[in-house]
Amino acid sequence: WYSPDALAAAVPTGLLSFTIVSFFLGTAGYASTFVAQYIGAGRSKRVGPAMWQGIYIAIIGGLVVASTVFLADLIFDFVGHDPAVKALEKEYWKYLAIGGFFPIGKAAVSSFFTGRGQTYPILWSSLVGMSINVVLNYILIFGKLGLPEMGIGGAGLATIISELCSFIMLLYMALSKKYNAKFNTISGYRFDKLLFFRLIRFGIPNGTQFSLDIAAFTIFILLIGRLGTPELAASNIALNISMLSFMPMIGMGITVSILVGQSLGGNRPDMAKRATFSALQMASLYMGSIAFLYLIVPQLFIYPFSAQADLVEFQEIKILATTVLKFLAAWTILDSIAIVISSALKGAGDTRFIMFAMLGISITFLILPTYIALEVFDLGLTAAWSAGLAYMISLAVVYGLRYKTGKWTSMKVIEQPSSLIEG
Repeated sequence: WYSPDALAAAVPTGLLSFTIVSFFLGTAGYASTFVAQYIGAGRSKRVGPAMWQGIYIAIIGGLVVASTVFLADLIFDFVGHDPAVKALEKEYWKYLAIGGFFPIGKAAVSSFFTGRGQTYPILWSSLVGMSINVVLNYILIFGKLGLPEMGIGGAGLATIISELCSFIMLLYMALSKKYNAKFNTISGYRFDKLLFFRLIRFGIPNGTQFSLDIAAFTIFILLIGRLGTPELAASNIALNISMLSFMPMIGMGITVSILVGQSLGGNRPDMAKRATFSALQMASLYMGSIAFLYLIVPQLFIYPFSAQADLVEFQEIKILATTVLKFLAAWTILDSIAIVISSALKGAGDTRFIMFAMLGISITFLILPTYIALEVFDLGLTAAWSAGLAYMISLAVVYGLRYKTGKWTSMKVIEQPSSLIEG
């Protein structure tokens, strides 16, 4: 609603920031697989220490992300978007860099709950954070209640405050006396060298894969941005819309990872396969329904972005966004398959394969084809999103073939009980 330039700047900046954050988030958050396998193996006293090793990784990650506040000029001068968009990208980046610790820390603390299958605390903390974000966005972006109008900077500040509140709420619940007595969530705070580096060993490939996924898509969006502000804004709108359907699939993926981890921790690979197949069925039904709506009533999804926008200025963006939604209809179905299967593999500990597969496929089927289509042949928005669709097909096929080998069913990330003296 604020301006097309702000809309065009927000998503690529957010994606680029999250590319860095996601590496540490994926590494720290992988503690959830350790928690799941410890629970499956009946070793609850190791749960708290696993969470704390994730928090230590989050602290390191937060410092690294914060240091990128000084790189805004270098990054966005290189990207080369329109000058007005570039100035907003630099402003937004600084806020996201400063607040980089909070999503990573939240992922580490969330591992305590998700690894045990207790997802409601994460739901409540996320709802609180989201509600604060929505209210503060309106107040700070537009300058309500006597506060100055901050524009995209207000969106950045709202993000920091909401993530902080959500993190504190989740940490407070995890450190309760009840949980400490059973899981060592307070007394297990010490740095555990063996467990820390075991988490690093399995978590870094997971974080790298996560970061590569975001990085590839960020480069994809940045390349589209070179076509012009309308193309970039239209793609950003479509991506914001897709988040509504995509985020539940992330939750589904987390669920699959945890159920697979708990099943393998308890030596029940049959239950791990059953959980994965059930998730595939649910994901296909859900995403198929969403894809159908993208094709039939795209205006329903675009309307919230146009409601307070200048209608003449927005018309071209609306037409382009409708085109992109057609590609997203197929994209979302394939993405749901890739998420569920890769989550099952990661829940077992097969993170290195996922990392290398992501690296090869993203370069071969997304980045290079998009660059050639836009920069060499000047083929436009449709060609770019065609490359994106080819990328998703490749991911789904490769992950599916790896899953069918069954190698993942004999994997574990936790150490054997004989090698550990529990506190």
